[in-house]
Amino acid sequence: MNFDRRHLFGAFAGVATAGSAAPAFARETALPAREVVQRGSIDAATLGLRPDPVADQSKIFQRAIDTAAAARAVLHLGPGAYRAGGLVLPPHTAIMGVAGSTRIAMSGAPNVMTATGSDHVSLSGLLFDGDKIPLLEQRGLIHIAQGRAVRVIDCEIVNAGGNGLSLQAVEGEVAGNTISANDAAIFSLDAQALTISGNHVRDAGNNGILVWRSAAGDDGTLVVDNRIENVSNRSGGSGQYGNAINVFRANNVIVRGNRIRDAAFSAVRGNTASNLQVVGNTCTKLGEVALYAEFGFEGAVIANNIVDGAAMGVSVTNFNDGGRLAVVQGNLIRNLIDHRPPGTDPNDDAGIGIGVEADSMVSGNVIENAPHIGISVGAGQYLRDVAVSANIVRGANYGITVSVAPGAGGSLIANNLISGTRLGAIVGMVWKKPVTGDLTKEDTARYAQLSISGNRVR
Repeated sequence: MNFDRRHLFGAFAGVATAGSAAPAFARETALPAREVVQRGSIDAATLGLRPDPVADQSKIFQRAIDTAAAARAVLHLGPGAYRAGGLVLPPHTAIMGVAGSTRIAMSGAPNVMTATGSDHVSLSGLLFDGDKIPLLEQRGLIHIAQGRAVRVIDCEIVNAGGNGLSLQAVEGEVAGNTISANDAAIFSLDAQALTISGNHVRDAGNNGILVWRSAAGDDGTLVVDNRIENVSNRSGGSGQYGNAINVFRANNVIVRGNRIRDAAFSAVRGNTASNLQVVGNTCTKLGEVALYAEFGFEGAVIANNIVDGAAMGVSVTNFNDGGRLAVVQGNLIRNLIDHRPPGTDPNDDAGIGIGVEADSMVSGNVIENAPHIGISVGAGQYLRDVAVSANIVRGANYGITVSVAPGAGGSLIANNLISGTRLGAIVGMVWKKPVTGDLTKEDTARYAQLSISGNRVR
């Protein structure tokens, strides 16, 4: 793994807030179902803001935002195209459009909308068009920092020349949006209590959804029921780009029920992310490791996922860097390929169903058509307390390999069904070199650290 994958980019730059104008008259109306509190509504046209696809309406738009926010009212935009840039969202901003019909096109730097320290910001039913104008690094077409009760609901973000939606230290909900972007679709840094759900991410240039922290710590973001497809790796590298979901330094994150298709590298990559749950995701057509728990993590549950097409199904790795403690259970993994994408370490393995190293249980998984190894246990001396039981492995060169290198710890391999292996059902390895025959047929007494029993070989 290259060094640069393990380091976080610089934190987002701060942005200025704007003052509020005097409140305008508001009539009572209901917000969308997700809003808890009923608020008044102001028609933007009564404040002079009307659709105009050509003229830059930033000043008029800003006055309308300030007026509605001061009145604690929803600014309602009718269908049509508006052009603006650099809009600042004060506390209690609520802007509602007609989904698919209210388009706000970026007119200039730094982005379309930004907020810093603004609580109770709500955007819904709006289509934001970045017009492919380049954005500053780590900035989003919509950028929100240090806000509570933030809601971005049922919006579209297209043609973002950087990140689509960037969030820093935000508590709230990002739900039901459709986003495409030149860099990452959604980038959350140092979240407080964030839910990212039901979004459709497509055609992301570098990453789909990023959940990062400036330093390792509790995060607790929920990334659930999203659809993520066509994630590229425009910036190259060995895996810091090209991922559908990347969790970095963020502990206690749940990644559940997502449909992930066609990512250049991983479906879910957890890096230094402790207590990570990756559960019930369907992942197809991945270029590298589909589901990753790597580097300095403690605790990962990778369960009940489907992986169809990847260089490796599941990797729980980097015991040398403190990565340990995992349950890998009930996954269906098949149709793996025997190579990784350009840019990765040429020594990295491919064609492996599941690889684990330390303090882990691997049980109840079904692995079919792994060209190299069904389940790989340990790497050199990096093996400690791994149990592999009740798995099915079909059609691999080696069904299960286990490290017997000097210094390797103990493992239990029991009651697995291994079918159609070409070079051996269970084989001892020193790094990548097979050094034993089939251990289901040989005496294993010389390897006191191994317990191998009850396996069925066909």
